[in-house]
Amino acid sequence: MKRRDLLGAAGSALAGALAAPALARAASQTTLRFIPQQDLVVLDPVTTTAYISRNHGYLVFDTLYGMDGTYRATPQMVEGHRVENDGRLWTLTLREGLKFHDNTKVLARDCVASINRWAKRDPLGGTLMEATDELSAPDDRTIRFRLKYPFPLLPLALGRAGSPVCAIMPERLAATDPFKQVTELIGSGPFRYKADERVPGERNVYVKFEGYVPRKDGALSWTSGPKIVHYDRVEWKTMADSATASAALVSGEQDWWEFPYHDQFPVLKANKSIKLDLTDPTGFMNMMRVNHLQPPFNNPAIRRALWGAIDQTESMQAVVGVDDPSMYYTPLGFFCPGTPMASKDGLAPLEGPRDLEKVKRDLAAAGYKGETVLLMIPSNVGALLGLGQVAADMFKKVGMNVEVYAVEFNAMLQRRNRKGPVSEGGWSAFMTNWVGMDWLNPAGHIALRGNGEAGYAGWATMPRIEELRDAWFKAPDEAAQAAICRDIQLQAMQDVPYYPLGQFFQPTGYRTSVTGVLPGFATFWNVRPA
Repeated sequence: MKRRDLLGAAGSALAGALAAPALARAASQTTLRFIPQQDLVVLDPVTTTAYISRNHGYLVFDTLYGMDGTYRATPQMVEGHRVENDGRLWTLTLREGLKFHDNTKVLARDCVASINRWAKRDPLGGTLMEATDELSAPDDRTIRFRLKYPFPLLPLALGRAGSPVCAIMPERLAATDPFKQVTELIGSGPFRYKADERVPGERNVYVKFEGYVPRKDGALSWTSGPKIVHYDRVEWKTMADSATASAALVSGEQDWWEFPYHDQFPVLKANKSIKLDLTDPTGFMNMMRVNHLQPPFNNPAIRRALWGAIDQTESMQAVVGVDDPSMYYTPLGFFCPGTPMASKDGLAPLEGPRDLEKVKRDLAAAGYKGETVLLMIPSNVGALLGLGQVAADMFKKVGMNVEVYAVEFNAMLQRRNRKGPVSEGGWSAFMTNWVGMDWLNPAGHIALRGNGEAGYAGWATMPRIEELRDAWFKAPDEAAQAAICRDIQLQAMQDVPYYPLGQFFQPTGYRTSVTGVLPGFATFWNVRPA
């Protein structure tokens, strides 16, 4: 045998010996296969209110505080905090051993930069910073807030499990313009994002971050408590339609479907290997948002005239069907039903039979002159598609000149940012929904802000609601806060920032080979093979 052949044979044997343990490790890897609600387009969870980006964000990034099932903030990255000077000085201390995915230490200055970036996109974060005289990092583990006045909601602001996410990232990334996406996804969360395995429109992959240090204490609930990872990989696979997703879950090709469509429930319930689990009792709050900058909805009289045409029951039945009324709730006001700030005050226009001929007359008297109503409907989100179809039919029946723009959700979001008239690529109304957690109170209720062009798409200017919101933060107790929320709801019926369309309840679906799915939205710690 020639020398190089001998070396080649030895090299092959050595390579095989080295490869064998690697193959064994690969064979022992566990993978959770997940069907998300839609494609993940925006990877930076600070720059969007999309829940798909929030869910992704909680895999990759950690937060200073978490939130439990009673909507209380609990320490997460922080070891704890100290409050002094009559509530005007907060000192937060980071836990030991926190690392980013590039194996650098998480420092307090990273957190300060991350908070500053996030607060420019989040309404509650913005309110916190308005109350802040100075936010600093005196040392590597200390974050200090010097406040102008007491702000007891500080932990909730930093840990509210909504969107945008107060995602902690390295200072160099947190320096990115908050209206532009970061160029790298480096967090300190329980999973690393595998950008090299991403297939846009089809697949996103996450792998366990071995350097993650879970909390040692606290109850596991929503985003609070020890985040312990049991799967080596989590693979998100976007499905083209509900029937395909249902078939993949039934066959065992996929393990977990975030939001099974209600029309697939009979198929899934018939399969003993699948569990439908209502993990979020607050459900989905549905709405039609209108553009306050452009005709016809820049006219408040026209907005008010349309109340008589809004049929919340018909809207909800378009989503969940007519067979099980327990799957939806009406009448829905401006706060999540069954929570302390909710009431039925002012909701009479939403109850009783709909008189569409009267609405037609009221619209004419209010000054409607046949302007085009461009209605944007996400065509790839079943619930919103059903709601949009009901709304389009309603507009036609009351004599409005409706034009339907049905596109994929993320394409709708791009057009939603345009403030110009319909003739220049603008819009008049769009369908969307929020989890009830985001409608608990005025603090984080983005769609109920009245701060005009600085606010949420639709750009409602409602000075009285802004005054009431400020008063809510200063209210002495829950009873006073609830009274203010009743006043906000009464004013919202006059200003009409949007039309509430009802609340429906959305189970998640997973195979019985999976256990440990937590209450709340889809999180991936604690989940394990059964």
